Amino acid sequence: MTQSRRVIKAVIPAAGLGTRFLPATKAMPKEMLPVVDEPAIQYVVAEAARAGLTDVLMVTGRSKRALEDHFDRVPSLEATLEAKGDTEKLRRVREATSLGDIHYIRQRDPKGLGHAVLCAKQHVGDEAFAVLLGDDLIDERDELLSIMIDVQEKTGGSVIALMEVDPQQISAYGCADVSAVDGEEFVKVNGLVEKPSVEEAPSNLAVIGRYILHPRVFEVLDETGPGRGGEIQLTDALQTLASAEGPGSGVHAVIFRGRRYDTGDKLSYIQAVISLACDRADLGPALVPWLKDFVAKR
Repeated sequence: MTQSRRVIKAVIPAAGLGTRFLPATKAMPKEMLPVVDEPAIQYVVAEAARAGLTDVLMVTGRSKRALEDHFDRVPSLEATLEAKGDTEKLRRVREATSLGDIHYIRQRDPKGLGHAVLCAKQHVGDEAFAVLLGDDLIDERDELLSIMIDVQEKTGGSVIALMEVDPQQISAYGCADVSAVDGEEFVKVNGLVEKPSVEEAPSNLAVIGRYILHPRVFEVLDETGPGRGGEIQLTDALQTLASAEGPGSGVHAVIFRGRRYDTGDKLSYIQAVISLACDRADLGPALVPWLKDFVAKR
């Protein structure tokens, strides 16, 4: 089965409370935490835009109004910057509002990732669509989403992103059992386990926060009961699709070997800020020597 339409819709679940970053997230959405000088969520929306995903639905929750404000126009601020002749800041402020058409819906009950995806059913309709988790930052120099879209068009089912992790850390992730596909760089997913013990994990391939899903996932999620943690798990629905037959069945995976940061984890968040700042022309030349000196003195 081949999709007749190119994937253009993206769903970004952003309803989490961000408790790992308290007290910083007491009054500010975790997605608005700055990575250098842009909020983490803007990196995710920009990634979607680069892959041609121009119709974005954010699934939010209470106290997430700052997300809507950030991607909205601020005429008074723009006018002030324009009057000052500060064209670079004006360009960067306008950049966030020009990434695509962004819509919002609330996930009223915290019932898990599968439920958050189900909230997008009416907006998505009968098209294949992308899901991007706001905690995962993929370096813009490393291609992933466009490759996944190509695989989805070729296979007709759903596609997930996997990454090799330390086997001792696999219990923090969804884990995939995969097999090779002759002549292809992507793999077939035979089964998925949500946060298995180290002993029960079928591999060290962890599911990371990028998905291209066939709309059949909605009918499966409608029938999926609470799983691990009492939540509706997207992993459980994908497990069902992996072994299903007919249109929209089957799950394949792209194994990502690029640079990824988990901004929901304090250490990885700090690493993201440092890594991206070091690569910036305006910060790197001064920051890198300072870091070397700082480390040498530790």
